[in-house]
Amino acid sequence: MTASPSANSPAANTATAKQAIAAARAVVNQSLTNIRLSCLDGKSVSPAKLEQQQWVSFDLARSAAELAAAEHTLEYAAQANTSGSGELEASIACAYTAEMFNNLRARLAPRLRDFQLPGDVLETSLGDTAILQWVAEQSSVENIVALGDSIRASDGHLGASVLDQEHQFMAETFGRFAIDVVDPLAEHIHRNDADIPDDILDPLKEMGVFGLSVPEQYGGLQPDDREDNMGMIVVTESLSRGSLGAAGSLITRPEILAKTLLAGGTDQQKQQWLPKLATGEIFNAIAVTEPDYGSDVAGIKLPATKVDGGWSLTGAKTWCTFCGKANVMLVLARTDPDPAAKHRGLTVLLVEKPSYPGHEFEHRQDGGGYMRAKAIPTIGYRGMHSFEVYFENYFVPDANVVGGEAGIGKGFYHVMKGFSGGRIQTAARAVGLMQSAFEKALTYANDRKVFGSAIGDYQLTRVKLARMGMLLQVSRQFTYAVGRLLDKGEGQMEASLVKFLTCNIAEWVTREALQIHGGMGYAEETAVSRYFVDARVLSIFEGAEETLALKVIARNLIENAGS
Repeated sequence: MTASPSANSPAANTATAKQAIAAARAVVNQSLTNIRLSCLDGKSVSPAKLEQQQWVSFDLARSAAELAAAEHTLEYAAQANTSGSGELEASIACAYTAEMFNNLRARLAPRLRDFQLPGDVLETSLGDTAILQWVAEQSSVENIVALGDSIRASDGHLGASVLDQEHQFMAETFGRFAIDVVDPLAEHIHRNDADIPDDILDPLKEMGVFGLSVPEQYGGLQPDDREDNMGMIVVTESLSRGSLGAAGSLITRPEILAKTLLAGGTDQQKQQWLPKLATGEIFNAIAVTEPDYGSDVAGIKLPATKVDGGWSLTGAKTWCTFCGKANVMLVLARTDPDPAAKHRGLTVLLVEKPSYPGHEFEHRQDGGGYMRAKAIPTIGYRGMHSFEVYFENYFVPDANVVGGEAGIGKGFYHVMKGFSGGRIQTAARAVGLMQSAFEKALTYANDRKVFGSAIGDYQLTRVKLARMGMLLQVSRQFTYAVGRLLDKGEGQMEASLVKFLTCNIAEWVTREALQIHGGMGYAEETAVSRYFVDARVLSIFEGAEETLALKVIARNLIENAGS
């Protein structure tokens, strides 16, 4: 006969956490189903009706993301428990589950009618006395302060690593590089909006970082028979600890180009471009966004006009990151001028150019075509520089149409394959940035004395550090869990959920790190000020959080509710 776990044991707490998650998920699913029914036009959900539910849809997307994060963190705690650890991991998972439960009740309480839920749902579905008592205990000052004290006592250790040996080695290797090489250069790059120096780029070439998404048969590090999203995640996270703009985002563009070529390129194009990409012989940029079109990729207008032997580009692209340094640009252009073609009229072109340093350049072709570009000043995410680019009769040969003649009009599908890893990679960037902010905050809280005591000894700081550590570990384990799903060919929706949630959390964590530093946190000489402004971009690129929540997450959840 197996003994029942004691009321306050990790096993008992995680069991109640699962009950809380089940109750919360049932209510969220009920709301999604009711909204779907109210938006039906025949058998399909009406986009126009769904547009009238934007606020509720956004909040349901957030709730779904928090639910998934709680589930995956509980799974992590169970895995850690089997490896001989588990108490701290369970404490973090349970504290977060309680926060998720409280957040859901707070969103629903004043707007039950908007969520199309019955007036007594808080008492019936979310009012179980045992669960509410457990949530109150987990959310109490006593429990959160104790969690903060445990984290401080362990010098910021947040739980066991459940990475396999290969990925743990990658994390440690690139983590050391971020600390030893990137971090000492990061402040100069940020404050002077300088180019990323070869002191960072050359060693990363030798380490093979630009070939993480390139299969081994083309000289890269990715196995030929499968993707390795986990490798991309841990390397991105590790490099982002040194700098988001000068290291953590360097492998985003090579990944997009590699996946685009693998999805739609000809054999000759793969042989020509992928080996050079893998070794860092060439750098690339991505030119998709336009002044009037960002997330609405199907509306892109840059015309590519057929000319003898190729295509001519005239028009503008914007937010083309790393464009100056790049040798080749992936450009999504409209090859079918008929507006009715929408996404079916787009084609991917590989636009070659020389590499230029600095914030501005102009390149003229022998035939008279030219491009000019100027970097857009930004509050953070400096080093790579994001350019506005204008083309005038710029010639692109037929050989540089991805997929050749068969690729004309297929560009939207090819580039979407390329972007498929961008969301999970952005979540990893957020985790790495949070890790550095958390470490700096913990050190400063322990060292800085105010009114005769270390800042970290005050209750409010202990609570801040507890929640920072909790949210950091939840974000990390959610990201890792989704990476494993993607490696199995699953997890596309989860990738959107984790990007949506984690990037928003990063803004709060970096804000609190700055706040703990007080006036010094607002000074540019302190790294936390850089983390704060860098974090702000995460909820904007690779899918602005509003577009991601409404057009991807909520739409998918509502359309499939009740099925």
